[in-house]
Amino acid sequence: MIHEHINEASSPQKGRIRNVPHRRLIGTREIVLVLLAFALLALVPSVAQIAPFGTSKGDAKVIQLKWHAELPNENFPGSAFFYLDNEAAAVPVVSDLPDISQKGELAIPSENAARPFMLRAGTVEHNRALKCLSDAIYYEAANEPDAGQRAVAQVILNRMRHPTFPNSVCGVIYQGSERATGCQFSYSCDGSMARVPARISWQRAQNVAAQALAGYVYAPVGMATHYHATYVYPYWAPSLNFVSTIGAHRFYSWKGNAGRFSAFFRTHAGIEPFPGPKPRSLQASATDDLDPIILQQRYEKEFAAARLLAEQQAQSAARTTAAAVYFHPDYSQELPSKFESMSETKDNLPQATNVKPEYQNSGSWKSQPIG
Repeated sequence: MIHEHINEASSPQKGRIRNVPHRRLIGTREIVLVLLAFALLALVPSVAQIAPFGTSKGDAKVIQLKWHAELPNENFPGSAFFYLDNEAAAVPVVSDLPDISQKGELAIPSENAARPFMLRAGTVEHNRALKCLSDAIYYEAANEPDAGQRAVAQVILNRMRHPTFPNSVCGVIYQGSERATGCQFSYSCDGSMARVPARISWQRAQNVAAQALAGYVYAPVGMATHYHATYVYPYWAPSLNFVSTIGAHRFYSWKGNAGRFSAFFRTHAGIEPFPGPKPRSLQASATDDLDPIILQQRYEKEFAAARLLAEQQAQSAARTTAAAVYFHPDYSQELPSKFESMSETKDNLPQATNVKPEYQNSGSWKSQPIG
């Protein structure tokens, strides 16, 4: 039965078409060839990196493209730094931190530099300030060199010392964040913080923030309190003193009394608010009280009023306060009247022995001293 079945199945039959297996387009051989091609592409450098064949007498000429200004719609945060002139953007960068003494004092490298600011590490205030300052450095200057990030941190600390701003790090950074527009730092109210920070860039910004809170002073910005990106020009820029261009930002300080070193006299509040934007306010403010020009005018007005009051108090104190009168007794006239009885008893003094005659009356009152 088995042999018959085999012979029957293998015997040719009339009218029956032989089934030929269909060949697949991608088989084992093709898959092996594709994998081998990818392996070769990974090992062999690209064509653009391969040096031209043959020998050449000189190096290939490199053509550098130059732009006079950054083109619209071709920028990204921090891209303005790459369009700056090398000579104009040359700013002294301090790579190492200065030595901090045991007293916590830091040598000021310039007369126009700010005073060092320090918060004790390990406290709640330091942790909050570090978080807020790291946010500001990251979202404002994440792609800038160390000089640009240190300049942004120094402006924030300068504002904290000025009486026109809050006297805390987080208070300065998130001032006005409850409004949809008009916040001091745009990232705190325009939704930029919804992006998850890149880990490496965040750690770099946090390192700069930690150094700033440990007493590091970035002297090139001086007492600057404002800055803007190089590809914009706000209306308030001509009203302030231009300090310098560092990284992708231009830094400014106030004119008049508001920008003097003596105006930055406030100390830290001792507490830090919540390290994040404030809840959004439903009522818009009628006036832009965070405008740089308005703030400067307000300070000048308050400074003039305080100075006038101090002068009036000094003048009134000078008129009401009489000169002090000191009593100087005239011993040459008063003492003889008190010791007239001594002239009667001077001859009855006990005689000392072994005393020279010229010293016998030593200690007695003389009506007419000699010498």
